Amino acid sequence: MTIALGISDLGKRFGGLVAIDGLSLAIDDGESVGLIGPNGAGKTTIIGLIMGELRPDSGRIDLFGKDISPLGVAERIRCGISRTWQIPRPFANLSVIENIRIGSMPDSLRGMIFDRSDPIRERELAMSVGLAKNDLERKASDLAMGDLRKLEMARTLAAGARILLLDEVFAGLTVGEIDHIAAVIQNLRSRGITFLIVSHDLPALAPLIDRAVAIDRGRVIAEGPLDDILDHPDVRDSYLGR
Repeated sequence: MTIALGISDLGKRFGGLVAIDGLSLAIDDGESVGLIGPNGAGKTTIIGLIMGELRPDSGRIDLFGKDISPLGVAERIRCGISRTWQIPRPFANLSVIENIRIGSMPDSLRGMIFDRSDPIRERELAMSVGLAKNDLERKASDLAMGDLRKLEMARTLAAGARILLLDEVFAGLTVGEIDHIAAVIQNLRSRGITFLIVSHDLPALAPLIDRAVAIDRGRVIAEGPLDDILDHPDVRDSYLGR
């Protein structure tokens, strides 16, 4: 099995605080992994380090066997990895279809100058994540939270992502919206997309992942099937507060 994302001995400090402490993790191509842990465990920091938004103090990150540690955010996106945010960050005054179009251009200014848009593909991407046809010309600011989550995923796919990092993708959603997002993730999994999913909503997360990794204080404390690691004493102590 090809390793899509490999993290080796990753370390990150913020002043005197050790946020990530020698963390190592490997995700196979096509695999879906859940990343769980208490607030402050380092989950969002890990995503920031993988994407190049934060610089590690130690360690290495490989994407399909290539060391991407020296690369910036745009270069990593071009290598096939992208992320969503706990609070969606669309271009609020642009339409849904315009947001997706920008997602396809890591070098956005050059793309807009030479107009590399592909309206058919953009609409197909919107439909593939469950956005309605009559939403495509709406401003992103007019979308409900569930549709904003879908728009974020469409933008990552527009950039050619093979690995998606989803940060609290179910946060703020209704039960119906969670079901819709879960269906989108399952559909993308069937197309071979690799996932690292951060979530506190364990019932929603469980059917979407092959295994879970629990972290606390920037270290892996357990990994394996979700049901098994929830019985791990260290996970109960840290994540469940027992």
